Amino acid sequence: MASKALITPTELAQSAHKFRKEIIQVPMHAMRETTQYMTVRRGIRYKETVGELSGTIDLGPYSNTRIDTNDINIKGRTLETFLGSVVKKFDPNSVVKSIYDSAITKGEQLTNVEIARRVLAFLAAKLGHNLSSHIFNAVRNDNGTTSADLFNGFDTIAAAEIGASTPTISTSIGNLFNFSAAITSSNAYDSIVALCEAAHELLVDGDRQVNLYCAPAIYRAYLKDYQATVGAIPYNTEFKKAVVEGFERVNFVPLANMANSPYVYLTPASNMLVGCDQEGDEEDVIIEKHEAFVLQFIATMFFGVQFESISPENLLVGKLYVSH
Repeated sequence: MASKALITPTELAQSAHKFRKEIIQVPMHAMRETTQYMTVRRGIRYKETVGELSGTIDLGPYSNTRIDTNDINIKGRTLETFLGSVVKKFDPNSVVKSIYDSAITKGEQLTNVEIARRVLAFLAAKLGHNLSSHIFNAVRNDNGTTSADLFNGFDTIAAAEIGASTPTISTSIGNLFNFSAAITSSNAYDSIVALCEAAHELLVDGDRQVNLYCAPAIYRAYLKDYQATVGAIPYNTEFKKAVVEGFERVNFVPLANMANSPYVYLTPASNMLVGCDQEGDEEDVIIEKHEAFVLQFIATMFFGVQFESISPENLLVGKLYVSH
C-alpha cells in the first residue's frame, strides 16, 4: 500500500521550477485527442509566415537557348500565436487527495516530489483540455479571460475568409461547398459524397491521406444512412479506418469540439496547423502562496492555429445548411 505523503507550498514551488520544461509541454500532450489529426508547429512566438509554393517547371525537347521564365510564387499566410496567461487559485489538499487515493488503489509508492509533479501536471492538463475545446470556435478578444478569447479558431478564420469584402474562400474559387440541406441520417451519404465530388481532384484523388473533420453527429448520420443504403453489407468497424465510400483516401475525423461547428473541413492533416512555443523563456509555470490554505498556479503559454493553405488543391470548406 502507498505510504502517506504530504506536500508543502515550498515543495510545489520547487517542483514547478525543477520540472518547468516538462510541465509546459503537458497542455499540448493533453490536446492529443485533437492534434493527432493536425500538425503541431513548435518554437512559434507571436507570428510566423507559412504558406505554399506554386508554379510549374517542365522538361522539353533539348534546346540550348530555351529558358523557363514561369515564376515560382509563395502564397503566404500568417500563423499567429498569442501569449496567454492564467492565475488560478487552488487548494493543494483537494488535488493531492485525489492523486494519493488513486495511487493507493494501484499500490503505488509516491514520494512528495512525485505527488508535487502530478499536481502540477494535473493543472497544466486542464489548460490543454480547455484550449482543445475551443480550437475551432475561439475568437480573439484582447479583453477576454478564457481560452475561447485567446486566439482565433479554425471556424473563426474560415468565416473571416468567406465573409471578406473580396472572399478568399468561395464557391467560385473552388474551396467552398454549400450544403443545400441539413445533414440527417436520411441524406448524409449523398451529402458527404457530393462534398467529395465537388473537391479538386488533387485534393481527393491524389496520393495523400485527407481528413474530413466534422461533428460526431454528422459522422453517425453518415453511418446510419450508409447502412440503410447498402443493407447488410458490413461497413468499417474501426474508427481510424472509416472512409468515405468511393473516396478511399478520405478519412472521417469526427471531433467532439466540432459539435456546434457551422463547417466541415476536407483537408490533409499537414494543412491544419497548431502553433505553440515550448522552447523559449517567455513561457513559464510558477506556484505562489498568498493565503493560508490556497496557492496560485501561474502559467504563460503561446497558442494559435491556421490553415497553411486555402487553395482548392489543399482545402475544401463545407458550409452546413442553416434554415431561415
